[in-house]
Amino acid sequence: MSPSSSSSLKKKKHQSPVDGRLITILSIDGGGIRGIIPAKILEFLESELQKLDGEDARIADYFDVIVGTSTGGLVTAMLTAPDADNRPIYAAKDIAPFYVEHGPKIFPKRCGLLGWVAALVGPKYNGKYLHKLIREILGQTRLHHALTNVVIPSFDIKLMQPTIFSSYEVKNMGYKDVLLSDVCIATSAAPTYFPPHSFTHKDDSGQSWDFNLIDGGVAANNPTLVAVREVTKEVVSRSEDFFPIQPLEFAKLLVISLGTGSAKQEEKYTAEMASKWGVVSWLLHGNSTPIIDIYNQASTDMVDYFLSVIFQAQTSQLNYLRIQAENLTGDSSSVDVTTEENLKDLVGIGEALLHSPFSRVNLQTGNSEPVAGEGTNQDVLIKFAKMLSDEQKFRQSKSQHKN
Repeated sequence: MSPSSSSSLKKKKHQSPVDGRLITILSIDGGGIRGIIPAKILEFLESELQKLDGEDARIADYFDVIVGTSTGGLVTAMLTAPDADNRPIYAAKDIAPFYVEHGPKIFPKRCGLLGWVAALVGPKYNGKYLHKLIREILGQTRLHHALTNVVIPSFDIKLMQPTIFSSYEVKNMGYKDVLLSDVCIATSAAPTYFPPHSFTHKDDSGQSWDFNLIDGGVAANNPTLVAVREVTKEVVSRSEDFFPIQPLEFAKLLVISLGTGSAKQEEKYTAEMASKWGVVSWLLHGNSTPIIDIYNQASTDMVDYFLSVIFQAQTSQLNYLRIQAENLTGDSSSVDVTTEENLKDLVGIGEALLHSPFSRVNLQTGNSEPVAGEGTNQDVLIKFAKMLSDEQKFRQSKSQHKN
């Protein structure tokens, strides 16, 4: 597997939303090796965009903001970091093969007593292969080099607060224009799995800034709301990059939010089971880390629920698409099982999700339920691809008329 090489740069660069009717947002959850699932969704979406606008079309051409946490942050960087021709270094179709190829080395299998002891006294994995791989892929690319605006959360354990790496903040906070590789290593540093990532960055004035970071999933495993926050901040500040809208005017947002799957329907934990757990059991139970699973799932669901309420309240629910597989079981629900069988299963889950009925959260029960008359996730993605394509064409036309 190798990164895509764009044969032409005939496609115009991403058009600013100042000339548009909508602000477009793509969000990708955290979830370790389960990043394969949204990768398959993105592969289909990009293929639909290519049908409309040519084979050189890329995801980054259509979204004003791409936000990702943990594994989603890595996908965000791969889709937006420029190659020598100033096009994305990876096409969406390259992402799932990337995980299949490198996953077993990122998450090497550790068996028996040695694996348990290692997990108790330090991170489950040393991260050396992942860090080397990310450095090789992203090189000297910095945050401001991204081909569209990116937002990648992490959490500073020294300051005890989220640290959001955002293309928007670079304008006023130059010290955050760090290497994209550092951002990806930081947002992927899941507690108990990988060590925290610390680094020092010097800004243009020569001042040094220290970062002590872990996985952004502890703050925003579903980072969609983080992207909405960044856009809202820009709108409130009346940035020249945006057309004027009222804060929280969600009808002007077009949002695709992709999950990495959950084990909701498996009901893998019960109160009776957890009542017997101590510290070790909350941290290690089979192939999972219950305390992290629960915190991540809770924050993920709360974001989806909140956005569903707001979009429906403004009768703009058709502008919000959340795709999530909620029926993961066994190894497929783990973030780090990279056996050949599980990797194949995760690819299959992503493909099957495309053909699953489009669902939306029921605001009464909190459960995701199929929406009558909307067809499958694939059907809805085809509609969104058309909206994204039409929006870019509108912007190009308006920009040409202005000039």
